[in-house]
Amino acid sequence: MNKPERLTIGRVSGVFGVGGELKVHIESDFPERFEALRRVFLCGDEHMTEGARLHRGIALLKLQGIDDANAAAELVGCDVEVALADAVPLQPGKYFIFQIEGLQVETTDGERLGTLSEVLQTGGNDVYVVRTPDGGELLVPAIKQVVKQIDLERGTMQVELMEGLR
Repeated sequence: MNKPERLTIGRVSGVFGVGGELKVHIESDFPERFEALRRVFLCGDEHMTEGARLHRGIALLKLQGIDDANAAAELVGCDVEVALADAVPLQPGKYFIFQIEGLQVETTDGERLGTLSEVLQTGGNDVYVVRTPDGGELLVPAIKQVVKQIDLERGTMQVELMEGLR
């Protein structure tokens, strides 16, 4: 498992007004975190923030040195990232995607199903894409009725597949 240096929390989707504020599509389970940001990375470059606020489901982010709409427009399309050290601590039993991608997935009976290759964020519940040994895919809903245990130290996830998932 490769530990990233930064986590993506949003993507710049546009400019708000003429003062250089950025519209950010939020890609974080903690939208309120934007209001406390002091330092972010956009397109790989470090920026200090002047402030942020939530507005109609998006974050409006103001960066130091970005003082007009033209300068802000150059950042449209950039991911908004924070250093891993600045990540919001997760509750026990919750994981960042980078922590679970690559886990070996097995049934509670010990049958090896494959490797968790991707997490699809569907809005309702996440779906884990498991790459099977024969090159196929198994889609596993990330719900407690199915995912029984995650052991990061062993690098495994135990699941109990519901009827019809195979």
